[in-house]
Amino acid sequence: MDKHVREVVAARGEIRDVRNEPQRGRSAHRHERRSAGRPGSTSQVQLANLLGPAALAYVCPEAFRPVRAGASTVEQLPASHPGLRLLEQAAGREDAGEAALDEITSPVFAGREHGQMVGAAGYRAWTSRTAHVGVLTAPAARGRGPARVTGSATGAHALTAGLLPQWRARPLASQSVAAVLGFEEPGCRPGVEIAG
Repeated sequence: MDKHVREVVAARGEIRDVRNEPQRGRSAHRHERRSAGRPGSTSQVQLANLLGPAALAYVCPEAFRPVRAGASTVEQLPASHPGLRLLEQAAGREDAGEAALDEITSPVFAGREHGQMVGAAGYRAWTSRTAHVGVLTAPAARGRGPARVTGSATGAHALTAGLLPQWRARPLASQSVAAVLGFEEPGCRPGVEIAG
């Protein structure tokens, strides 16, 4: 990734780095935001972190490749299920934040091994008929399939509801899971975390 933040397109306009400094971890950066459609109109924004780029992948019904549960059992639970909060704690704040399962509008699809919740997935339905998928796996269970089976159940649920599943991923392992399920990447996008 380029060590200088030169230009980041955000949902609410264009953000440019006015200091053109190298990235230094999670340090704050001063940026100028130019409002879309208002030439010359600017405001100052403090960015806490550059979060991307993130791969965005989508799957249509014809390309979707569901997987079977295998060793894990998958059950549908309400998004408020207490086991989900325990999984988030086990996975850690950063991974739980990336999955954003606390924001889903769908049921949770939980993967269990020996009665223990080892993975969960769900989606947040957006107004554009997009289902923004979030997947979280317990660290001890990574690489054994919980992300594939819970992500598969979530994708199937979204497609049945007439939604377009969207898988956003920064970690390479998550991008690989999406590809196994038939999600295709038309591009990637940077993201920023605004300080304050």
